[in-house]
Amino acid sequence: MAAAKELKAVSRANAGKGAARAERRAGRVPGTVYGENQPAASISVDAVEIGRRIYAGRFLTTVFDLEIDGQKTRVIPRDFQLDPLKDRPVHVDFQRLGKGAIIKVAVPVHFINQEASPGIKRGGTLNVVRHTVDFHCPAEQIPESITADLTGLEINDSLHISAVKLPDGVKPVIRDRDFTIATIVPSSGYLEELAAAAAKAKADAAAAEAAAAAGTPPAGEGVAPAAGEGAAPAAPAADAKGAKPEGGDKK
Repeated sequence: MAAAKELKAVSRANAGKGAARAERRAGRVPGTVYGENQPAASISVDAVEIGRRIYAGRFLTTVFDLEIDGQKTRVIPRDFQLDPLKDRPVHVDFQRLGKGAIIKVAVPVHFINQEASPGIKRGGTLNVVRHTVDFHCPAEQIPESITADLTGLEINDSLHISAVKLPDGVKPVIRDRDFTIATIVPSSGYLEELAAAAAKAKADAAAAEAAAAAGTPPAGEGVAPAAGEGAAPAAPAADAKGAKPEGGDKK
């Protein structure tokens, strides 16, 4: 759980598109702070600073102590917009956080131990169903990520949220089912191997059935020939005294 970050802002007296454009020309990004049963406040933040925060990652799950004209307010970013051409921030919204506030956040999922997954070792592919998961949690206990362990997963196995150890106080928004986070899917080569093996087994079974119907043994299981049928004639044997067989030379 990360500590709150510091961020400075100034209040804006004027709202509207014209005032927002003026802020951007001055190198600042207009924004709004709302929530906690208080009126929404128009603010602006330094464009370079807020851009650095956004591109550092996990911006929408980071709690800030936002200093507005010298007064600090604990907030969490709820949305931001980027210029579609220049990819720079043009607006940002913050939600105020009261003490003990429970908020909804999208937390990224990190996958570990891919080398310990038999399915991946056999050529399967990790199919990520959810790169982030929505949770309800205390504002002071927002996890930077959750860790999903792939150890032991075979091809066609699925990893569900129930298999992930969550920090205390962190609960999935979806509570009515054990939803899937990732699956191990077979590769095309693996499917081809299975299809070839199935085809061979089918052909072997058909051949065995045909052989049984014809009354012949399956291939490779021939019967030894009977005596005198195709066997070479035995050589004449000598008697115990070494006498030559009949028909030999006479003295």
